[in-house]
This record gives sequence, C-alpha cells and structure tokens, in this order.
Amino acid sequence: MRRVVITGMGILSPIGNSVDAVAASLRDGRSGIRAMPEWASVDGLQTRVAGAVDGFDAKQIARPLRRTMGRMAIMASLAARDAAADAGLSPEDLASARAGVSMGSTTGSPAALEQFFGSYVTTGSISGTEGTLFLKVMSHTVAANVAAVLGINGRLIAPGSACASSTQAIGSGFEAIRYGLQDIMVCGGADDLHATTAGVFDVVGAASRGFNDSPSRTPRPFDRDRDGLVVSEGAAAVVLEEYEAARARGATIHAELLGYGTCCNPNHMTQASADGMLQCMREAVESAGISPRDLDYINAHATGTIRGDAVEAEAVRAFVGDTVPISGTKGYTGHTLAACGAMEVIFCLIMMRRGFIPPTLNLEAIGPGCEGIAHVQKMIPRSPRLALTSNFAFGGVNAALVLDGRGKTGEHKVRPCDGRDVT
Repeated sequence: MRRVVITGMGILSPIGNSVDAVAASLRDGRSGIRAMPEWASVDGLQTRVAGAVDGFDAKQIARPLRRTMGRMAIMASLAARDAAADAGLSPEDLASARAGVSMGSTTGSPAALEQFFGSYVTTGSISGTEGTLFLKVMSHTVAANVAAVLGINGRLIAPGSACASSTQAIGSGFEAIRYGLQDIMVCGGADDLHATTAGVFDVVGAASRGFNDSPSRTPRPFDRDRDGLVVSEGAAAVVLEEYEAARARGATIHAELLGYGTCCNPNHMTQASADGMLQCMREAVESAGISPRDLDYINAHATGTIRGDAVEAEAVRAFVGDTVPISGTKGYTGHTLAACGAMEVIFCLIMMRRGFIPPTLNLEAIGPGCEGIAHVQKMIPRSPRLALTSNFAFGGVNAALVLDGRGKTGEHKVRPCDGRDVT
C-alpha cells in the first residue's frame, strides 16, 4: 500500500479565511459565533445564533464559472484553489487523469433550493426559472464546481453524509491514493448558512436556544450548561498526494494521513451510538497501524448537544480512558456541517505545525456523563504528533482519520515536535 501525505490546505471559516487567521483565533480563544436578529422573522425558530463567513470575494472566480455556483460552491472553490496553491500544484498536475476531487455538502445551496422550489410552490409554475439554478441545488454541486474551477479530469466523489461528509471525502481520497487509483486528490466539503438549516436542528431540540443574547458563550462542548449546537457555514479543502511523488517534486508535506475508519450504526436516525463511534475510531487506528494509546491528541466531534457529547465521551472512555488529551473545536466555529471534518483536519495540522493544543472553548464545568476523559481546558504548549479527528452524522454515520506529524515521512518539512511556535 502506498503512503498518503497532505501537501495543501485552504479554509474559509467563521474564525478566519486563511490558515494564519484561523491559527490566531484558536490561539487567542476567539469565538466566531454571532447573533442573527434577522431570524426573528422566521416563525417558530427559537435559535438566533450562528457562525457566518465574512471577507471573501466571490469575484475571484471568473463570472462564467460562478453562474452555476451557490454560496457553498463559491466558498469550496476558493478553499480548494488555496489548497492547490499551497501544495504548489500546476494546472497540468491538476488536469492529469491521476488527479481527482472528493468534496461533499449536506444538500445543495439552501438559498438556491428556496428559490428553486419556493417559486414553484407559490405559483405552480416553472416559468422564469433560471437554467443554471439546478446546478446550484444538485447534491454534488460542491464537487462538480470545484472540479470545473481546478480543471480536474480524474475521479469525482461527492459524499452527502451531513456532518461526516468531508471526513468521508478525505477518507475516500486517502483510499484512492493508498490503493493506487489516483496520485492526487483535492478533498473537503462546504455548507452555507440558512435559517432552514438551523430550523432542522431546532425542531428536533438539538439547537442552542439559551444564549441568544450572548452568542460567544455557545456552543459549549462537554460543558454542564450546554444546550445544543450552533449551525455555521464554511468550506475547507486539503490536497492529498502519494508520498514519493510529493517528495520528488519538493512539496512541503504538512503531515502524513495514516489511517481512516468509517462505519454505520443505524439504530436511530438522530441519536448517536457509542458503539458505532468506538468501532469507527478503532478502525481508524487499526488502519494506521498504531495503538489508541499512541495518540497524542483527539479532536472531538463535540457539537454541544446534551446527549451527543455524553455519548461521545462514553466512546472515548472506552477507547483511551483519560490518557489522551481531547478538545472540541466547534466551540470556536459552531457546527459547519459538511465542512467540519476537513476544517478540523486543518485545525489539527495547525496544532502540529505551531506547537499548541487549544482548549475546548466555553468548557467551564464538565457536564454529567462527560467525565473520565482528558479534557483540555487550558492551552497545552505542545505539538501533537499523532492525532485522531472524528465526526458523526445523523443516520448513524461515523468517520475518523489519523494524522501523523512526527516527521516519519522522510526528508520533508514537518518541524520538530518540541512545543515551539513554528510556522
């Protein structure tokens, strides 16, 4: 089996639109959650906080390409382009049949869905519907538009597994390279913010409602006073490459992707399963050829829901007990849905390269059922060498990845893991 390394990353998030900006937010403990007073007009919607992305210029993408893009595809394309540039890939590299894309979203762009179906429902007519509108709402809009922007000719994979989408996207890209089917994969995911998305979680009692007047205090992963998740938006992409090829072209290697696990535990559509989470994490470390106790850090899914966080803590207790530091970064960003897996991979890479593990934001008092694991409540000035990041979705979908920043990949540019703040 071939080795797979990460050579590029790009991100647009509620806490920054570059790796440097995101690193500063994580280091400084800055929340990206804001009040959404405009949601007061939505009858029945009780959550009024969210994480939004600001400060990007859609016009960086040529207008002919933008005609088929909703907001999520625009953000994904900008993140993917940044990742390809970070990796130093040429247009010829990307146009090879050995280069593919694997990027997911939860649905098509919600604003375009509202326009597409709203007009028909209210008028009973499709007259005047834009010919490009379906291309914004189709389930593979993110992957297809990223492929168009980058000129991809290899595989196109478009996972649509909600919160696990981009974790599975990266896992699929990892397997495609590991087993010799592709040499380069641009992987990640995106979702954009809409009141209906928040409403989905609100109606099932999973959205935060108690901090509408103090948005930076929610979500509260693992905390005693957590009251639900905060819906957010964003996009993230990483470039995966076969190790020998990346090394031969002199690429900077951010980390090696060692393992991937995914499984389904379909006992309940919305309630998480500790057994499924545990199976998935064990599959990931087995795939990586390591022991759970070899890990230096776990990035938790930890959305801030009452049941979900407790179930995840139960799984982690069975997996590693209280021996491995664990934090949940959704306290900073909220839940970016299909983007969260790739976003949290980038957070782990930042920790590895810059020498710190951030605490779980808003974790002040560990909640009942969340005890017995090694919560990070103060910054740890140390680079994690082996990290696991996991995500879990409705329908019992579980996915986890193992990253290696130890420098084992040979003559590449991963810095020593000595706790220094390196760039």
